[in-house]
Amino acid sequence: MAQKQKGRVMNEDRIINPQLEDEKEEIIEKSIRPQTLDEYIGQDKVKENMRIYIESAKKRGEPLDHCLLYGPPGLGKTTLSIIIANEMGAREIWHQYLRT
Repeated sequence: MAQKQKGRVMNEDRIINPQLEDEKEEIIEKSIRPQTLDEYIGQDKVKENMRIYIESAKKRGEPLDHCLLYGPPGLGKTTLSIIIANEMGAREIWHQYLRT
């Protein structure tokens, strides 16, 4: 159903929720997004720094310190957060977040 707002037609069926809706979306999500730093293309300096941070935390046996990822849409912030979770062995926590 469409709605008129300030001269524009707004579609109520648009996706506005970042959570995954079903198992099929989860499969698509995993097949599209890189899961490791090695699969992540671009942002070489960021990848190099993240490798150092992640390896240091693993060697200390501690969780990774706080990371602030910022910038406009489309730069890979969400993808990088998924990669960090995978590299730290915390993918299940991220998976549970997407399900809520």
